[in-house]
Amino acid sequence: MTLPARSHLPLSAALAALALLAACTPEPPAEAPPPAVEAPPPPERPDPPVDLAALRRERAESARAAKARAEAAAASPASRNMRDYLAGVEQALIARGRLRTDSGDEIALTPEKLADTFIEVALYDEYVREGGKLVSRPTPAPLRRWQQPVALRLEFGDSVAPDQRARDRAEIAGFAARLARISGHPVALTGGAGNVTVLILNEDERRAIGPRLAALVPGIPPGDIAALRDLAPQNYCTVFAYSNGNSPVYAQAVALIRAELPPRMRRSCMHEELAQGMGLANDSPRARPSIFNDNEEFAYLTRHDELLLQILYDARLRPGMTEAEVRPIVLQIARELLDTEA
Repeated sequence: MTLPARSHLPLSAALAALALLAACTPEPPAEAPPPAVEAPPPPERPDPPVDLAALRRERAESARAAKARAEAAAASPASRNMRDYLAGVEQALIARGRLRTDSGDEIALTPEKLADTFIEVALYDEYVREGGKLVSRPTPAPLRRWQQPVALRLEFGDSVAPDQRARDRAEIAGFAARLARISGHPVALTGGAGNVTVLILNEDERRAIGPRLAALVPGIPPGDIAALRDLAPQNYCTVFAYSNGNSPVYAQAVALIRAELPPRMRRSCMHEELAQGMGLANDSPRARPSIFNDNEEFAYLTRHDELLLQILYDARLRPGMTEAEVRPIVLQIARELLDTEA
């Protein structure tokens, strides 16, 4: 922005010069004030009428077009096969008593068990990079979490119909509010720019996601792009969180959820990936009752998982702390949360 030229005279000198000019200028004869002009105000112009019927027709036509695009995109052989496969997986899991929707309150929880689970889930990575590829192997890591508010933004593939998009937005907005309430850290769904992008894509859309990922996360490792692009069928969803350099503070994250998922698995993926993106990066076979367990016993965030999030964002912990630094503090917090004495 260019500013207009201004005098370089100091303010006090400028005021003095103005006073001197006023004193040296003869006082002009008083003139009679001009007569007041009286005129009626301009008439108000009514807003142009809104053709509500035309507006409704336009919206309906737009919705029909979006639905047609979604049906066409979802009708590809790859997407149909994945949708059938995932529907069968959900039915089989439920038949075996998996994907429970309760909180597992009958499972005993002690401070020691809660502290051990927190260490395994928050201070280990589920994968390690080897030769540019991601290899599944729990690896010690420092405590990591967000410092800035978490702003979630959604990106849908054309295969996701408008009514499904509305349900997904409502689910994620409600869960974001729950995460904020539990952790005490700001989390919300945004309609603008965000630092956590949730991609809901079908098979064909995911396989073409490379350029979009490179734009979303400048410098994203090629191995991460490959992992998301070539996601194995048994991986229903995933999240990648990134820091700046070696910082233990998260700066950006990308979550991927398969558009073909049936309702219970779809909601389960939203719970697990968004909660993991808060800093609970690992799964553990000893985490129970918990969604941070690959046995799929529980579908949704449990009371146990809420406690893990409360511990993670407790002010007594700091990003970058090691297991040795964290353990005694976490045990004390667990005792307080479970209201027990040492």
